Amino acid sequence: MSDSRREFLGKCLLGGGMMLGGGAGFSAEEQKRELRQSVMGWCFNGRNVKPAELAAKCLEFGITGIEGIPAEAYPEVRKMGTEISLVSGGHGFKEGPCNPKFREKVVTGLRKGVALAKEVGSKRVITFTGMRFEGIDDEKAADDCVSAWKEVVGDAEKAGITIVMEHLNSRDDSHPMKGHPGYFGDDVDFCFDLVKRVGSENFKLLFDIYHVSVMNGDVIRRIRQNKELIGHYHTAGNPGRGELDENQEINYPAVIAEIKKTGFDGWIAHEFLPTYEDHFRGLKDAAEMVRGA
Repeated sequence: MSDSRREFLGKCLLGGGMMLGGGAGFSAEEQKRELRQSVMGWCFNGRNVKPAELAAKCLEFGITGIEGIPAEAYPEVRKMGTEISLVSGGHGFKEGPCNPKFREKVVTGLRKGVALAKEVGSKRVITFTGMRFEGIDDEKAADDCVSAWKEVVGDAEKAGITIVMEHLNSRDDSHPMKGHPGYFGDDVDFCFDLVKRVGSENFKLLFDIYHVSVMNGDVIRRIRQNKELIGHYHTAGNPGRGELDENQEINYPAVIAEIKKTGFDGWIAHEFLPTYEDHFRGLKDAAEMVRGA
């Protein structure tokens, strides 16, 4: 570990100085609130890490959840003591309800996802708006999204599951998973409005801190203003979608402290692309930072 990284993490863990400026005035109870941490499994596919290996490392680091792995791997990782923090809604970010031709796939996929989530003890199912298409009418596309989600949210309510819609950035075109040019739900305030229009406690936003930072910024204020509408969090460093270290611009200790202050009781999942030679080191560092913030 570099000296600069040690210094950065030391500030995170000690909670001192400028790094925790956003947490000033927290009560002792708020400061001690523990967030449940998870990891997005797909991020480690490029390092040929199997779900069970990743789950074992997560448990070693105090990370008790996992998501973004094949459903076939659920029994093995659950047997190890890892929870499934988020289940697929059966459609990816490219094929969402903003495009009428994908509506049936979205509705069917979300219903299956809700059933699977209930079966494995998960409380969250992910959905996306989908991509813009030739001839799109933004107002109609928004209406189509809301209509499709309203069709399935009743299933989620009955099952005690929350569907979370993810906002993604459309700015970064350097890598197919660092940004998504053409994504319809690329403005986080617009996405919050869609959540409000669905009008259910079982439909919320997946607030990806990395994507919000890239696309909109003002992360802490947006968390404060919309905390009741957020059902799940993702992390990654900006720029680059790498580790949560000193080489990126997001003040994660302050952001995490703010999330704790809101009383959030869901999952915060690490979704960064590992760049270190020891590809698990960044995950361990992130877990320590979240606990120390």
